[in-house]
This record gives sequence, C-alpha cells and structure tokens, in this order.
Amino acid sequence: MEKIEVADVFRQFGPSYLEAFGARMLPSHRRTIEDITACRTQAMGGHVYQCCDCGEHFHVYHGCRNRSCPACHTRQSQDWLEARSAELLPCPYYHVTVTVPAELREMFRANQKACYGALMKAAAQTVTALCQDKRYMGAKSAILAVLHTWTAKMDYHPHVHLLVSGGGISDGGKAWCEAKHPFLVPVRAASPMLRGKFRAILEKRRPGLCAQQPKAAWSKKWVVWCKHWGCGETAVLDYLGRYVHRIAITNARIVAMNENTVTIRHKERKKSRWRTCTMSGHEFMRRFLQHVLPRGLHKVRYYGLWNSKQRAQQQNARIALELAQSQTQAGCANDADGVGDNQESATDMSTGGFEENAGPLCPHCGSTNTRHQAELRPGRRAARASPRDAL
Repeated sequence: MEKIEVADVFRQFGPSYLEAFGARMLPSHRRTIEDITACRTQAMGGHVYQCCDCGEHFHVYHGCRNRSCPACHTRQSQDWLEARSAELLPCPYYHVTVTVPAELREMFRANQKACYGALMKAAAQTVTALCQDKRYMGAKSAILAVLHTWTAKMDYHPHVHLLVSGGGISDGGKAWCEAKHPFLVPVRAASPMLRGKFRAILEKRRPGLCAQQPKAAWSKKWVVWCKHWGCGETAVLDYLGRYVHRIAITNARIVAMNENTVTIRHKERKKSRWRTCTMSGHEFMRRFLQHVLPRGLHKVRYYGLWNSKQRAQQQNARIALELAQSQTQAGCANDADGVGDNQESATDMSTGGFEENAGPLCPHCGSTNTRHQAELRPGRRAARASPRDAL
C-alpha cells in the first residue's frame, strides 16, 4: 500500500477547508497549506537526474522548507546538529518539562507570541535561579528550551522541553560545580516559582491579560517534571534529534485516508501501547494547523552558558570542567573513551549513513550512482517527485 503523507491529506481536503474557513484563517495557516501542498512537486521546481546503473531518468523536486512540513527537516536537522556539537559539554544532562494549566490554554491560543515567549523565558529563569542556589548546584548551567504545543493526538497542549546541563560555572567563573542532588532541582519549588515568573513577564508584555483568566490558574500547581537524561554528547544528540525539529505529526503516523476521513496512530503513554484514531479530513487539518507557529517566533532558544552572549563563560566552563575531570581519579579514563565514541556517533549521524559523493536515490533500481542532467523551473502542475528525498 502506498504511504500517505500530510501533503496528500492537504491536497485532498485543503480546497474545501479553505472554502469553508478561509475567511477566518491566519495568514500563516494559509501559507502552510500552500507550501505543504506544493512541496516536492513541479510547482517548486527541481532537477532531472539519470541513473548510471539502469539508465532511467527521474525528477527530484525542491522541498517547501516550511518549518511545519514533515518532509523538509532531515538535512536541516543534520546541519543543525553538526553546528551544535561544538558547543556540547561532556557532562550529565537533565530533561525538564513545564506544562501550561488547562485553564490558560485559550489565552495561549489567542495570544500566541506573547504567551509562548513568556512561558519559555519563565521556564528558563526558574531553572537558572534554582541551579544558582547553592543548595542544589550554585552555578550557571547551560539550557536549551524547545516549545511544543501538541499531544500525540494533535490536541492543543502548550509545554516547553528544556535540556539542562547537570553542572555549570560558579559565580566567580573559575570553578566547575556539579549538581548536588540526583533530581537536579526540586520540582515542588519550581512549580510556584514558574507560575509567578510567567505571570510577571506576561503582565509586562500584555497588561491586564492575566486578570481576565480564571483564578484557579494562579493558585493551582503547575506541572514541572525533571529526569536525568544521560551523560556526554550521546545523550544530548539523542535529545536534540527527538525534540528540536519535531512537528505535530509525521508522515509515518498516518495510517489510512478515504474520501471523508483520516486515520492516525498515536501512543497511549500511560499504557505504553499504540492506538488508532479516525477523524474527518477537516478535523485533521484543524488539529494540524493549530500548531503552526506565528511568523518570526523562535521555538528553540538558548539560555545560560548556551546563550550567544555567554561565549566567554562557555569557554571558561569547558576549561573548568576539563580541569575538574582531570582531578577525578575514578572516571578519567572512562570519560576520555566516552567522548571518542560519542564523536564517532555524531559523525555517523551527520552523514546519514550515505557516501559523501552519492547522488539522489534512483526510484527504479535504488542506486545512488546518479548524474545531474538539467534544472526544472517552477511550474503549476502538481506532479509528485519520484525519489523519497527532496532537495
């Protein structure tokens, strides 16, 4: 059975969806429909290749590069991982997740730029403040924050994932300090602090907006979750690959589609098993589009030692960490071996398992021994691309 993609769903149900709701749609949603529908088709332009093994010609069309498109992030992820690998610190890392209460979701939906930015900033400030507390670490850590807005069924559920180094540079900037507890920071202390910081930040950006929300949202506990994620570069690359360029649903999770409905599979996390869910084509598009971020909003942000303004302290942290590790008798040899293995893994990931000079995959015989023949200009006819990978 031929695989079904998000683009196929958009091509089938997009015209009727635009006819029914186009007048009320955001420009970013319209652009996403146009981009994904045209992705890897003649409308985007591309190139003609010939396979040197079987002699057949085939087309490779350009991708749309829309950040909500599930077919346009493979190379982007690989390039991004390579660029970040030089900044990684060989130390333990923790995964922190903060979640918005249900009472505030409608406020977030109606004020996305202000609320998303305030949540990411409040989450980072909360973790930074607790890490700098001498009871827990007493140092400035490295923090990567990633915004997500969905559940496995594509329902609206704003939350932020943070990758936090389990160590940091002391206030004096000369010593490396490790986390003193296996839980990094206490989530019970983080919950009210996060709530207070978020409200203060949002009140400055949108005065009066917080007062319009249900009082329960400002008195209940906000969910903060923390878990040790691993040590060294392998743990970080694993995290980045999972979260940074993830979107609401991948093509692999679309199971079936007919004239009226779309069926997806999703994981029920409490029971750790896969389920299927069938919905109308318009409902699929509504759920997908509600996770399209406003133009100009950065879903990945860097704080602490990973902030671009902290290059000098980041270098000091690396030197202090290496000095601390060299003074540790028990783990010196293991740390050195682990870094070498992790660097090899990062190199394997960057190449994607293909030869460096290999061409696009031939759809007829599967060979990568292909040769470029001509360039295709963008057109209007939406013919699907032959190979699996877009340029």
